[in-house]
Amino acid sequence: MSQPLATTPSLEAVTESIIFPPGDIYSDEPPLESDLHREQIDLLIRLIKWWWRDRQDFYATGNLTIYFSTAVASTGGTPAQRCLPNQKKSEEFRGPDFFVVLDTEKKDRKSWVVWQEDGRYPNVIIEMLSDSTASVDKGLKKQIYQNTFRTPDYFWFDPNNLELQGFHILDGQYQELIPTESGWLWSQQLNLYLGVESGKLRFFTPDGHLVILPEEEANQQLQQANQQLQQTNQQLQQTNQQLQQASKPTTRTRTSTGCNISRTLASRRY
Repeated sequence: MSQPLATTPSLEAVTESIIFPPGDIYSDEPPLESDLHREQIDLLIRLIKWWWRDRQDFYATGNLTIYFSTAVASTGGTPAQRCLPNQKKSEEFRGPDFFVVLDTEKKDRKSWVVWQEDGRYPNVIIEMLSDSTASVDKGLKKQIYQNTFRTPDYFWFDPNNLELQGFHILDGQYQELIPTESGWLWSQQLNLYLGVESGKLRFFTPDGHLVILPEEEANQQLQQANQQLQQTNQQLQQTNQQLQQASKPTTRTRTSTGCNISRTLASRRY
């Protein structure tokens, strides 16, 4: 008698049978190395949020824990399959200094819990190097972001010596990005360049313009208004000088004419 064929359970069936750990988990990241690191991270977050202020389909943050499960995620498959967690607890996590997730809801979060975010991992990650983290950022984390997260764009930046390096994933492996003549690196996911400006890591548009903050934009407008005011004042001064020069010969002519009239009247009296 033939035996019935074994059936492979669907992803939905597997998902329903798994007891998911709670998704409302607080971030658990250590303090940043220095004020310089914190200011740089805050700058990147503010810049990308302002640049994409009209978009509602991304999430950008920094120094926030990403909870995931390497035991299952490393087996491959679709993003939804890679996000299935261990049934015991959420013991696998990483906290990138800055990351952006695309095609997701723009809202505040306590942490990024992969199995509560449709299996989505960051599209872009930037790590801030320091003496205590550089080896991990360039080694272990790079491997996790490549093999488990499969994050397309990965960069690291040292706020102290301004070292900047970037990678784009190709055929499952990170390939080092070639900088432009200006030393900028292209992010396909952000559609922006990353480069150093005045000692800070900044974003640049595809046509080479600096992405600026609202207060920087207001300052630029104020400077432009001051320049226009200075130009107007200079033009007024030049106009006044021309009027003064033009009025001097007229005064002499009137004085001379007045003298001639006086002399004529005097001669008629005699």
